[in-house]
Amino acid sequence: MSASPPVAQPSSLTLRSVSKTYGATLALDAVDLSIERGEVVALMGANGAGKSTLAKIAAGVIQPDHGEIVLAGLPVRLASPLAAHQAGVVTVHQSTELLGVANLTVAENLILGELCGGSFGLTTSARRIRLRAAAVAAGVGLDLPLDRQFGDLGPAQRQLVAIARAAATDAKVLILDEPTASLAAAEADRLFEIIDRVRSRGVGVLYISHRLGDIKRIADRIVVLRNGRRVADQTKPFDLSAAIRAMIGRDLDGIGAGRENSEPGRLMLQIERARLTPGAAPFDLNLRSGEILAVTGALGSGKSRLLRALFGLGRLTEGDVLLEGEPWRPHGPAQAIARGVFFAGEDRWRTSFLPPATPGADIAGAIALPHRRSWFPRGILRDRRERNAARRAIEALGIRCRDSHDELDRLSGGNQQKVVVARWQAAPCRLLLLDEPFQGVDVGARQDLVQAIRAARSNSATLIATSDVEEAIEVADVVAVMRDHAIVGAHDLRGAGAASLLGAIAAVEAGDLARQDGRER
Repeated sequence: MSASPPVAQPSSLTLRSVSKTYGATLALDAVDLSIERGEVVALMGANGAGKSTLAKIAAGVIQPDHGEIVLAGLPVRLASPLAAHQAGVVTVHQSTELLGVANLTVAENLILGELCGGSFGLTTSARRIRLRAAAVAAGVGLDLPLDRQFGDLGPAQRQLVAIARAAATDAKVLILDEPTASLAAAEADRLFEIIDRVRSRGVGVLYISHRLGDIKRIADRIVVLRNGRRVADQTKPFDLSAAIRAMIGRDLDGIGAGRENSEPGRLMLQIERARLTPGAAPFDLNLRSGEILAVTGALGSGKSRLLRALFGLGRLTEGDVLLEGEPWRPHGPAQAIARGVFFAGEDRWRTSFLPPATPGADIAGAIALPHRRSWFPRGILRDRRERNAARRAIEALGIRCRDSHDELDRLSGGNQQKVVVARWQAAPCRLLLLDEPFQGVDVGARQDLVQAIRAARSNSATLIATSDVEEAIEVADVVAVMRDHAIVGAHDLRGAGAASLLGAIAAVEAGDLARQDGRER
């Protein structure tokens, strides 16, 4: 007697002909998406392509106008995020403000769903919470202190806690929105290990990302959206160039195009014998007007600490800093801004924007906020000046919005980041400090930001911190490597050919950039 053929397992999640309209805007146009059990599907698309709308429909955040949702073979109506979670669709958001409860501990955040869902009964104990949280953390290799406040964690650590919590649930589908945006290489590797464990249990994963290296590493399939429609669907081996062309509708320009035309001017920033922390190696760094220098390194290498010290949010342990030949040790951000030293932090919602629904939480208000003292010295605000500055920014950076009073939380991540950059281009600048400026930004928006940063650099110097080597190569004239709170090497990219650029990337990853051809700094 012959064996019966195996019974086909239903897909984890299927979206059929899903459409969504906002006013006159067709956000999704009859999109089909299927995720098989144990499959990782990477969702790619430029800003406004419909990725977030599709993910929100799958997560029960919004309802489709048309179409059907099928979960594990059964049609469902996901009327709310809670309904979706109870049905087995678990989402880890990109926004760090949505990842947990700030005034609870890491342990409590790791088992937040169980605490809120009543799994622990009416009463529980700190010991029981800690034991359960320790088991969740051990299951994914998370080694954070369980008694630490969640609000005290950095973006990368908050992301890992949220992902660990999601991985511990009995999910059918896991939705990850830009999960490595704030993670360095070691943390990203840990995330990929978690995803591999989840997929081995038959969980389908929808992985939204702009990072091609991540997609190549973890995805089984790529689905590309453009203007609300599915325009490409690839299985391995991926043709990433074709996927990018499908996503943005055009070929990418050569990396670092026009870099050879940059001419550095006067010496703007000199850092001599600097130590960021006690025991760290001393380093020197020079930066001229018209020059863009990107510092790259792993999470905790000291990139952000360096930028924050230059903005008055911290101090060097040792060393001298000169700004146009004068000693520079700002006492705080107000003094830095008054002297033309501007800073954009890695988490735009914590460092650059006001909370939603508060006065000034729109495009015009966000751009004007740090300049109001100099723009309106008598304290009388003039809405026209704010609107004019915002209109110039919208046109110069291609910010997709209705008008200058659009609220920031209604913009896509890429357009929000354009507002951040526009804020500091609205006033004369001497030194621009950008911490992870392309975090959570798609390829198309990243190109717009790179062009805007390079176009506005003639009279100022720009220092960028980024964990993504490709981003550093794309935007910078010089790439410096930081390890253990010290600059360990640098590579001048001006005039370099493609082979040299690829060599620079490899050298950065190996931590041996100074041995490459190019000037020593």
